[in-house]
Amino acid sequence: MPCSAEIPPIDHDKLMSFVFRAVDEVGATLNAALVTMGDKLGLYRAMAVAGPVSPGELARRAGAAERYVREWLNAQAAGGYVDYDPATGRYELPAEHAVALTDPTSPAYLPGFFQIAVGSVLDSPRVTEAARGGAGLGWHEHNHDVFDGCERFFRPGYNAHLIPSWLPALDGVAAKLRAGARVADVGCGHGASTILMAEAFPASTFFGSDYHPASIEVARGRAEEAGVADRVEFEVAPASRFAGAGYDLVTMFDCLHDLGDPAGAARHVRRSIAGDGTWMIVEPAAGDRVEDNLTPIGRAYYGFSTLLCTPASLSQEVGLALGAQAGQARIEELTGDAGFTRFRRAAETPFNHVYEVRP
Repeated sequence: MPCSAEIPPIDHDKLMSFVFRAVDEVGATLNAALVTMGDKLGLYRAMAVAGPVSPGELARRAGAAERYVREWLNAQAAGGYVDYDPATGRYELPAEHAVALTDPTSPAYLPGFFQIAVGSVLDSPRVTEAARGGAGLGWHEHNHDVFDGCERFFRPGYNAHLIPSWLPALDGVAAKLRAGARVADVGCGHGASTILMAEAFPASTFFGSDYHPASIEVARGRAEEAGVADRVEFEVAPASRFAGAGYDLVTMFDCLHDLGDPAGAARHVRRSIAGDGTWMIVEPAAGDRVEDNLTPIGRAYYGFSTLLCTPASLSQEVGLALGAQAGQARIEELTGDAGFTRFRRAAETPFNHVYEVRP
């Protein structure tokens, strides 16, 4: 019989260092739910305008029970989210934290990030069961916190970058949009990106599509509220079968890697785009090698990829499962196989890469 591998000696200090790191991880996991709780109860918003407050004062301002608020505040203070003054027994939300936790117009706005994380964790038992045999879990099968959190997470970045920097970085696209262009926003979800572009470019027409009927219903309502419904149409359709042709611009925001058949979608974009059209692909920032992505941002994206993106792709036809950290080389290869000849990274942020793809 072969000899078993010799067990290396245990470094007790290294073991305990890992244990205490794990304790911190559990606290961080619980804090995601606590941030979502504070956001939904209005606790951060109340603190942002209150200055130093006692638990009772904050509870009255937010309309919540003081006993819950006290424990919540102590957890927030232990995590460094709020400041605590032991001399007065009061808690304060630093101004910088208030921006990240209460200002939806800031690109640093974080509640949606926590909300989609909580929603992902809530559905993790179903993903675990799917992983036993390699099955998928469709986007439409998740809970509301995933849908709502996804839009709230991505929308601040789109608000900050799409009109002022991403579209102008594409060769000639902004001028076409100002003059009047046909745009297909594929995988549009609740329509945040579609409506943002429609508001900025009133001479152009926009066609949003998503396979999730409930998201399209929300998008149509949002277009009506924004006053752009006369120039924006939404349809329920997968990325490989959205309607129309001759598009001057096709956009995919943080969704290509979620598709079951991204290669088929790329071929459909090639058929649907005008001869001088542009395909803009916005994807999570990622390097081409695993070691390039072993960072805090990469860790978060690999986590979402395991719980959301990979199951979503596996639930669809083909089920290629690119993953949220596919990397530029893999995306470029996919577009080249579909018949596109030009590819470049046109813009980037710490969280996203923006690719310009041309026939």
